[in-house]
Amino acid sequence: MVAVADLAALAAGSDAGHTLLKPLLMPLLAAYATLRRGPRLLTAALLLGWGGDILLLSDADPAFLTGMASFAVGHVCYLTLFRRYGVRSRPRAAFVATTYAAALVVTVALLWPDLPPDMRVPVAGYSLLLTAMALGATGLGLTAAAGGALFLLSDTLIATDVAGWPQAPRPDFWVMLTYIAAQALLARAVLTGAEEPVLTSGSATARR
Repeated sequence: MVAVADLAALAAGSDAGHTLLKPLLMPLLAAYATLRRGPRLLTAALLLGWGGDILLLSDADPAFLTGMASFAVGHVCYLTLFRRYGVRSRPRAAFVATTYAAALVVTVALLWPDLPPDMRVPVAGYSLLLTAMALGATGLGLTAAAGGALFLLSDTLIATDVAGWPQAPRPDFWVMLTYIAAQALLARAVLTGAEEPVLTSGSATARR
């Protein structure tokens, strides 16, 4: 309900409503993960996302960079979780990796000239880690893969705004819609993966 209310506030152009509701989203999802006895790293990833959410409410460059760093550490948490609960060997892994790598190179190359000079290296480095997270998510099934792809899309939309590219109407709505869906799908996938055996090279082994 809070997510729906936040999206409604954005659709209505209510900055005050969004500022009030956005900081509630990830703590509520983290609380749900804790109640489900999910891995601590999942709670950490969600709370790091919360930190990023709050910092990105500010338009100041230092807050943006610090928020990006908070999300980056959260991606490391997710990568660790995907390694722990994901499938080590999966079909078409090379094709998926090549696709994500190509998307990363093309996106950064297109954004680079339009990014502020002091943002270019941080955005490129963050994009590399974000893409690695999205790729790692594919090893945890379709739900996680969708979450990783949506996270990548959400942050790419933010990057296009930083680069000064033309935006769709209500750009924050689309950023938050994809971001909320991404975090919810990733959390669901990790919670499910933590409750099930992990398949490794065709055999089932329990990992907690």
